[in-house]
Formats: sequence, structure tokens, C-alpha cells
Amino acid sequence: MSGAATILLAAIGVLFIGFSKAGFGGGLGMLTTPICVLAFSAKGKEPTFAIGILLPLLCAGDAFSIYHYWGKWERKNLTYLLPGVIVGVVIGVRLMGRFSNRELNIAIGVLAVLFVVFQLLKEKIYRAEGAFCPSHRTGVPFGIGAGITSAFAHGAGPLVSMFLIPQRMSKELFVGTSVLVFTWINWIKMPFFIHQGIITRDTALTGLWYLPLVPIGVWLGLWLNRKVSEPLFLNLVYVITFLAGLQLMFDFNLARVLH
Repeated sequence: MSGAATILLAAIGVLFIGFSKAGFGGGLGMLTTPICVLAFSAKGKEPTFAIGILLPLLCAGDAFSIYHYWGKWERKNLTYLLPGVIVGVVIGVRLMGRFSNRELNIAIGVLAVLFVVFQLLKEKIYRAEGAFCPSHRTGVPFGIGAGITSAFAHGAGPLVSMFLIPQRMSKELFVGTSVLVFTWINWIKMPFFIHQGIITRDTALTGLWYLPLVPIGVWLGLWLNRKVSEPLFLNLVYVITFLAGLQLMFDFNLARVLH
């Protein structure tokens, strides 16, 4: 992959941070990590390099979103989820150091594929759940799972959605609450990522080149909310996410496949 192709692929991934933070397409941010891991691994970088680049960019996206949705959230969900999130982040960061690059790629790929499966089946899941009353009993295990998957691949979206959507909030309240929860999750990860060397001077400087794409992505997401058929766009995104996940899992030699 050429340097220009790497930059373009990573830039597309970062744009999806803005899309998701603008409330367009639900968990589109899940696409960011597998795309960026693929882009930078083509240049010989470890998966943790892309993960380290993305966390400050996600925090920047949270800042834009929380300003837009300020006060439009159900704060009680923090008390249910955050104790488990802290435990999950600690577990996830410690586990990352025990995985080889190949194993970490497989883990990220599996999360990407499961995300697509979840999106396709979530309506049936929610219909089967019936009434749902959030509590610490349910929030702590969901928080632990969200912390672990967020540490591995910034991939807590499906678990947080499974906890929030059955509460039957309005769309604006749901998006605002999601923004609040992810803001806390991402800032909780920050000191652990710095301490473990996942965020370094190199990742921070690389991330600065992509930072302007975050507000651009937020603006595009808000525009897409008004102008574009969301189901059609999401179907394309799910296909891309699924294929990126399979590539990370099985490491296809694309040149040989296309030969």
C-alpha cells in the first residue's frame, strides 16, 4: 500500500469519528479502528499504534459532541456503567500486553464482524428483551464488557447501545447520553494508555495531522442527518466494516487473491 493510500484510508476512518459523534448512523465509530489498523499495519506499525492515535481524536470528537448535546442526557446511566468500565479498562489494557500483533488484529477483526452481526439483529434482540429497568446489577457487567472492548478496539458501542436503547429514550436523549458515557470512557482510558506506552509522542504527533478531520466529520454527519438516506449509507458501511474485520482476522494476501 502506498503512503498516499495509507493516509487516505486512515483519513476515512477518522472522518467516521465525526460522523458517529454527530449522531449519524449510531455506532459508525466502530469502523474507525479496523480501518486505521489496516492502514498503519500496511506500513509495518503495530495495531496499538493506530489505537494510540485514535484515543485523543475520539476525545476531541467527544468535546464537539458534548457541546452540541449539553444537558440532553440521562446522567443516572453513568452511575450504573462507570464502576464496571473502570474495571474493564484495567483488564483490557493488561490483556493487550499479553497479545501478539497477530492476535490483537484477530481480536479487533472479531469485534468488527460481531458489530455488524449485532447491527443486523439488534431489532430482534430488543423486541425479545421486553421491559428493561437499568440498575447497578445490569450496569456493572455491561460496563466491564464496554471497558474491555473499548480498550482493545475503541469498540464499546454495541454494549453501550444494548444498555441504553431498551430504556426507550428519545433519539436526542439517547445520542446525548451516549456522548456523555463515551466521553467518560475515553478519558478514563487516557492515563492507562499513556502509562502503558500506547499513547506516545509519535502517536500524538501523527494524530495531529488527522485532527482537523474530526470537526469536518462532525459537520458532515450533521449534514448527512438532514440530506442522506441513512439505511442506504449504513448498509454500505456495514459491508466495509465486515470486510475489514475479515481482513484483520484472516490476513488475506489480496495481491494473490486478485492474481
